[in-house]
Amino acid sequence: MKLVVALGGNALLRRGEPLSADNQLANIRRAAAQLALVATGNALVLTHGNGPQVGLLALQAAAYQAVETYPLDVLGAQTDGMIGYLLEQELGNLLPATVVATLMTRVEVSLDDPAFLAPTKPIGPVYTADEARRVGKAQGWTMAPDDTGFRRVVPSPAPQRVLGLQPIRWLLSHGALVIAAGGGGIPVARDADGHSLRGVEAVIDKDACSSLLARALEADCLVIATDVDAVYLNFGLPTQRAVGKVAPQAFAQARFPAGSMGPKVEAACAFVEATGRRAVIGSLTHIEAMLQGKAGTQVSPDGAPTL
Repeated sequence: MKLVVALGGNALLRRGEPLSADNQLANIRRAAAQLALVATGNALVLTHGNGPQVGLLALQAAAYQAVETYPLDVLGAQTDGMIGYLLEQELGNLLPATVVATLMTRVEVSLDDPAFLAPTKPIGPVYTADEARRVGKAQGWTMAPDDTGFRRVVPSPAPQRVLGLQPIRWLLSHGALVIAAGGGGIPVARDADGHSLRGVEAVIDKDACSSLLARALEADCLVIATDVDAVYLNFGLPTQRAVGKVAPQAFAQARFPAGSMGPKVEAACAFVEATGRRAVIGSLTHIEAMLQGKAGTQVSPDGAPTL
């Protein structure tokens, strides 16, 4: 099968862990071990989140005041290189006969996207309420609740078009495992002349971009790998229950958090509705069973019509 596998940022750096290089490498090694199980015999395109990492780079850049902080598109490109390098190296160690290639991927967005007026994408570490007020005021950042704490939020415009599809297709046709569209891709937009592209201050949602990329590549399955084993209704409550095999229209009346499961459900449904193929949401540790239809939330046209 041709697979697009989207690795969540929390699968690469677990919630609550210090943002250290050692912790990131340990998580990437665990992720690579699971990905290697499904790489042989399949054409695999790997995408990944970058919320914790791009937030850390922004904090580090803000601490050095001799020059202005680099914009988010440049910081996003830095995380593409950093995470892509680590994934490429660990996958290469596990799959020595496979060519692994990391590509910097620009993704076009619209400057008219309303997301620029309403930041929602969480990046960086989790703060207490007092820390969030102090850091937000000092840096001029927008802070918002995230689970039990607060995080910086930035604009997250919808991806319009993935640039650079030709080299991805070429590499796949030659048997390579491709790492692309890291962090949702590097956000770029057209100037008023409609021709020139420039980077913009935003972070694109990784799941939305992965869904768009999977459609453009005509993937057989979109796998959204996260740190929970399925989509849950009433998550965290005594009445919570996992969603198994379901049709995309079944999610029409359900509501999921915008900063976590909501974009994953939307991305999976968009892929299934556009292609008639299957999308799966679940834990990376169950990726083999997910592809076999035995684990995770399986979204397909022939799934259950209601939740």
